[in-house]
Amino acid sequence: MHTQDIRRHFLKYFKDHGHSIIASSAVVPHDDPTLLFTNAGMNQFKDVFLGESHRDYKRATTSQKCVRVGGKHNDLENVGHTKRHLTFFEMLGNFSFGDYFKKEAIQFAWDVSTKVFGLDPARIYPTVFREDVEAFLLWQAHVPADRIYRFDEKDNFWSMGDTGPCGPCSELLYDRGPEYGTATNPHEDKTGERFLEFWNLVFMQYNRQENGELLPLPKPSVDTGAGLERVVALKMGVESVYETDILRGLIAQIENISGVKYEADDARAPAFRVIADHLRAAAFLIADGVMPSNEGRGYVLRRIMRRGMRHAHLLGAKDPLLVKLFPTLQTMMGEAYP
Repeated sequence: MHTQDIRRHFLKYFKDHGHSIIASSAVVPHDDPTLLFTNAGMNQFKDVFLGESHRDYKRATTSQKCVRVGGKHNDLENVGHTKRHLTFFEMLGNFSFGDYFKKEAIQFAWDVSTKVFGLDPARIYPTVFREDVEAFLLWQAHVPADRIYRFDEKDNFWSMGDTGPCGPCSELLYDRGPEYGTATNPHEDKTGERFLEFWNLVFMQYNRQENGELLPLPKPSVDTGAGLERVVALKMGVESVYETDILRGLIAQIENISGVKYEADDARAPAFRVIADHLRAAAFLIADGVMPSNEGRGYVLRRIMRRGMRHAHLLGAKDPLLVKLFPTLQTMMGEAYP
């Protein structure tokens, strides 16, 4: 499978470059009341970035299961109606805890993007925070200066939440070609469909306080995240994350059970995509201990499940559908996340 291969090759690359492979943490953050769900690969390392604890390694790599629904990062209403939004997704990442910084992180990202992922170097466009001169200069070792774009804080300054570790970031965008829009550069691409973001390199330098003050972290560190589903979509040459192997496999099973054929441009297509995405989110939330309820995380899970069920009814399902899909999901993802 494309997804399994890319995940495995990514982790092996960083292991070969001195990183410890760390298992994904649960989608329910451990002892962190500031987060509803794990929304990024760095969540399990938050205490390390803050200098509050230490590990027996200074470099790490993960494939982290993430849920973005509710709170600062909420993609729920977009799911099913865009080609890239998901409530559950996998985030590939490499991390440095006071070891290497911008130069090495940029070199790693370029090598992985062009050699491990096999993406066309001429179609990769880095972006940097408007004030990050260092990153702008470092990227020029790999791409011409006129292919590096500066953006404001909204796009190129990352924070996990209202408080906590944060810093300027450098995104990697991939030009998918004129069939995805008339924009000729990332500044013109307001939808993000042509110049698709697939990796974000965060240069963790600050700890944001409740009053907004940015305090320098004890040691500058690196937190990167590449959306696995987006990388697979680019690698497979498909226009939507829902055409990648795992999600398309779930959609095929929905077709088999419902008797309705999936057509990407059909009015009923969003229902297939919502069900496939929400099945994954619900299954992983339940596996990590969340149960449907009237409040908090349980309420969000119930909302996800009900939304999936409603779209099953829109496809004509009279009996429970999600439970019939679960064995397919278990076959596809059980090996990576037992």
